[in-house]
Amino acid sequence: MGDETSNRHLLLLHGLGATGEVWLPWAPLLEHRWAGRWLAPDLAGHGWSPPLPAYSFTGLARRVVTDLRPVAERLGPHDRLVVLGHSLGGVVGLALAARSVGLPVDAVVGLGIKAVWSSAELAKAAELAARPVTWFGTRDEAARRYLRVAGLTGLFAPDHPAVDAGLRREDGRWRLAMDPAAFAVGEPCLPTLLAATDVPVLLARGEHDPMVTDAQLKEYGVPVATLPGLGHNAHVEDPAAVLDLLDAYR
Repeated sequence: MGDETSNRHLLLLHGLGATGEVWLPWAPLLEHRWAGRWLAPDLAGHGWSPPLPAYSFTGLARRVVTDLRPVAERLGPHDRLVVLGHSLGGVVGLALAARSVGLPVDAVVGLGIKAVWSSAELAKAAELAARPVTWFGTRDEAARRYLRVAGLTGLFAPDHPAVDAGLRREDGRWRLAMDPAAFAVGEPCLPTLLAATDVPVLLARGEHDPMVTDAQLKEYGVPVATLPGLGHNAHVEDPAAVLDLLDAYR
């Protein structure tokens, strides 16, 4: 942990298929409850961030480091980063906290990280990664597809401003901004990622998250938090409840 005079900056990392705009509803809460700066970048191949030649958790983390460089260069000796990542973003957050990366990470909260993957799930992800870009005739069609891919159906309306960053319009047609190849990022090796960092890690999940169980998370020997009544996208369903997880790091 940083010392009592540390300035803690919050890095928010979205999940697969989403963009940094998914954190927009957090802005009013952070204004009152987070004293430091906060950042919500797009992961590579999502939103406005260019794609990678191939996707890995290390590669995604390296892109975040590159994007953070102008910010990191302005950090003082007492500045620290607290990372909150959802799903894919949680894994990238763990990769950023590795000793070898050298970022001043103070703590990582990983929300809704899928810890166990079946061979069928990995095969399906590889199939999705190999598909060509799908084009839509209207923004509404593309928006509804974006919400399904990002797991946000029912949480954002298709016309919500947060959806715009996940869409692209070209020659009168619409597509998702996401690079389909990002589906092939693979299965995280959580024991390796946890062994590579010295900072406090909290793994959290919504009580009704179908992607991961409490028992699976408790296998890793780090603190686990379960958020009552919430699902996989707990950070969208109840931002205040997820922000409470950061109280120890403010």
